[in-house]
Amino acid sequence: MKLTFSKKEKLKSKILIEQLFTEGKSVSAYPLRLVYMPADLKDDALFKTGVSVSKRNFKRAVDRNRIKRLMRESFRLHKHDYINNMSVPYAFMILYIGKEKPSFDQVESKMTLLFEKFSNKVSPN
Repeated sequence: MKLTFSKKEKLKSKILIEQLFTEGKSVSAYPLRLVYMPADLKDDALFKTGVSVSKRNFKRAVDRNRIKRLMRESFRLHKHDYINNMSVPYAFMILYIGKEKPSFDQVESKMTLLFEKFSNKVSPN
């Protein structure tokens, strides 16, 4: 699996996003929260992922965009660890719910912890 975050892996469908927040389940590793649900994806993708940062906590778009960039980069670098053992396609929304601006190391460690929790919840053990 390439270390890219291609267009077909991005969550853009408003219908799917609304469905994700109404029917999806979530796991948290503060300051990140993952909302997920199995999805019927039409373009043969194993997953679709979106990232979001609250405007309430970060008024300046510069700060929100930086945090989203950090989250996307962390996901991109480690997605092969999380996604390889999935058999069902999933839709993900990763939310930043903290109030302080994070460093890349903080985001990366919490992203790893978040997807470990997701794997434990989803895997049939």
